[in-house]
Amino acid sequence: MIPLKDDAPRSTTPWINYFLIAANVAIFIFQLSIPSSRFDLRPHPRLCLEVVQGAPASPLDNFECTFGFVPGFAVAALQGQFSLSRAFVPILTSMFLHAGWLHILGNMWFLYIFGDNVEDHLGHFPYLVMYLLGGMGASLVQTFFIVFSGAGSFIPTVGASGAIAGVMGAYFVLYPRARVLTLVPFLFVWLVWLPAWVMLGYWFVIEFLSGAATAIAPTQSVGGIAFWAHVGGFVLGIILIKIFPARPRRYRYYSWS
Repeated sequence: MIPLKDDAPRSTTPWINYFLIAANVAIFIFQLSIPSSRFDLRPHPRLCLEVVQGAPASPLDNFECTFGFVPGFAVAALQGQFSLSRAFVPILTSMFLHAGWLHILGNMWFLYIFGDNVEDHLGHFPYLVMYLLGGMGASLVQTFFIVFSGAGSFIPTVGASGAIAGVMGAYFVLYPRARVLTLVPFLFVWLVWLPAWVMLGYWFVIEFLSGAATAIAPTQSVGGIAFWAHVGGFVLGIILIKIFPARPRRYRYYSWS
């Protein structure tokens, strides 16, 4: 299901949301300028380990292994075998990298639809903090399940999906009865106004079931999608929105004379 718009009102301009979208797009355009391998190969599980060991790699592989979050490096750092800063700084930078056009367009569209209302509720700076915390927490959740499964621990994880899932979790709590105009491809393509709790709840269930499938069969191809980052980010968003206070509301006075 693809959300097209919602009817939740807001009273402020979502400057931070616009900034996040602009920053992600600008960095993705920069990524496009970095030379990649002439072979379109699926990343193998030891990709970034081999890169740091000096194996030949494309500039794009080097860039993504430096600024993408690599679960295997995080585990090695906690064991004293790798630099803590080199392992964990990318938990922040990886949120601004994307793997392709569909990846960034989908992420930025969901952020555009749901982020403005959450920012309106929290205020600009608290929204930014919640966004970043949700994204970093989502990466750690994904890392746990990757290491637990033993699959692909040295492939860089990139994307704003976990942070945006956190925004969606916050929206789920704040505006459950808001209506979302949704594109539903079922036999035909339908346009349906759905309550936010239905649309977002359905999304969460699909992500959870997909993540469970990867846990049961970790060697199964899943298209490189970080399902557990989505699940973890959504749950963190639900938790964080209950911790962060709402911004003070300014009363507006209208005259009908």
